[in-house]
Amino acid sequence: MPDTRLNVIARADDTTFGVLSSRIHEVWSLAQASMHGVGNDPTYNAKSCFETFPFPEGLTPADSAHQRTEAVAGGALIPANISVPNKALAHKGRAQPAIQSIAIREHATRIAIAAKRLNDLRESWLNPPEWTQRLPEVIPLGLDKSPYPDRIVPRPGHEKELAERTLTKLYNQRPAWLDAAHKTLDAAVAAAYGWADDCPDLPDEEILKRLLALNLARAAVQDAIK
Repeated sequence: MPDTRLNVIARADDTTFGVLSSRIHEVWSLAQASMHGVGNDPTYNAKSCFETFPFPEGLTPADSAHQRTEAVAGGALIPANISVPNKALAHKGRAQPAIQSIAIREHATRIAIAAKRLNDLRESWLNPPEWTQRLPEVIPLGLDKSPYPDRIVPRPGHEKELAERTLTKLYNQRPAWLDAAHKTLDAAVAAAYGWADDCPDLPDEEILKRLLALNLARAAVQDAIK
């Protein structure tokens, strides 16, 4: 059952999901996480892991807080109306805002496509269609259809097999297709940071160093605006 250790990040787009599923965010989160339990296990903390994480330029949650989305190739969703977030990002030799917005959109699209591909592959493994069936959720009063996703339940005879399909077991096994999907996503996220030539070979310490430098640079810009 969910408890106080459960963190929910309510987003509608695949781009944000992709950034948060990347190795870059994983490395930052492990460095910022609280440690609990007998095994001193890392625990994701929204304040230290999420709120301090420097998203790629133009793709921060604040940039797309409106939660509107638009579909791109393969049905992946990106934040709608992507643009340079403020004038401070287009100064001192930076690209013009219109050009920069196109680049941000391209990065958002690439991340979203890779993230949706990763999720689709995982869902196919977790809930094989031959083992499962989808049942529509109840329709609330006043609505003509349910706003909730279908319930996924096991087909008769597949209950035990389906119970064995968990994300923990999948990542412990880490099959080649899963590893390849993550590497594609990591490359897309790294490109949004301008690190395309270095990833996936960057050591964890170098990733942390670059993210910290990005945080400090953004803080300096905000201080200059005030």
